[in-house]
Amino acid sequence: MIVSQPLTLSGRKIVRAIAAAFAVFSAVAAFAQQGAPDRGGPTPAATGAPGGAGRGGRGGNALPTLPPGKLYNTAKEKLLAGQQVFSFTQSTMDPAGYCEKAKHYDFTWFEMQHSTLEFRDIEAMIAACPHVAAIPMIRLPDAQEMRIQHTTDIGCLGVIVPTVDDVDRAREAAKWSRYPPVARRSTGAGQAAGIWGNNYSKTVNDNMLVVVMIETPTGVANAYDIASVPGVDVVIIGNADLSVFSGFSQTDDRYWELVKKVHDDVIRAGKIFGQASAAYATGPHSYDARFFQNGKSNDGYVPQGRGGAPINPNAPPPGEER
Repeated sequence: MIVSQPLTLSGRKIVRAIAAAFAVFSAVAAFAQQGAPDRGGPTPAATGAPGGAGRGGRGGNALPTLPPGKLYNTAKEKLLAGQQVFSFTQSTMDPAGYCEKAKHYDFTWFEMQHSTLEFRDIEAMIAACPHVAAIPMIRLPDAQEMRIQHTTDIGCLGVIVPTVDDVDRAREAAKWSRYPPVARRSTGAGQAAGIWGNNYSKTVNDNMLVVVMIETPTGVANAYDIASVPGVDVVIIGNADLSVFSGFSQTDDRYWELVKKVHDDVIRAGKIFGQASAAYATGPHSYDARFFQNGKSNDGYVPQGRGGAPINPNAPPPGEER
């Protein structure tokens, strides 16, 4: 005859430990069977999003997901494949005009350094056509945390920081553009996750593009150190301002010696080189540049100016001609 005895304190601890271990084992097994909601396994079912098709299919009303090895930042994907990317500059609050032009380019260069655009304006334009072809990026006036945080929270996948003279400004640009553990972006509300999918916080680091501009002889001298900053993806020449700050016209050989030094330093650092002026997309002064402000569309579209006259796609924005 077996007589059951009450469990001692140590016996109860053993039972609890066994039960806890079994629960952990069951949860891990279920997780492995379903697949992690990230690059390693099937993504959860997408939920509806305003504005039409997702970037992956362009025919439904589902949030985009991130298949293994594929970026939803299609401009960055082209850059990493060795291709050039071109944009149009959006300097005014014009949702209809923005949505029309954004159908035809790799990315949108929202201009905040030399315009009166506010973040609420850009947020509204992105929301008007959230899955249009052109990837939204903003040229900011500086690398402040607040401005980069606003840029990313409203759904931009690119941050362009001007007049980078040293590694400190480059580090600030990179620091606030991505989430930990690689950087220091804070988690906050915004429309970004609703646009880019239910895995946004886990996938956006790979999809973010941090672009810094070298526009002065000081920046040229520090180009290798600037390009070597972790988290900086692209370094471009600000062609007009480099001419102004150096005192050399863009027809002066000394100007192109500065450009070539930046190019060589950027390539040596393993980063992508670009030039703001799309006039240098081809020809002897291209230096294999890949990233441009303005330039050709992907389908032959030519924007119209006042009176319906076509705009030169390679022309710099008004006020930046040199």
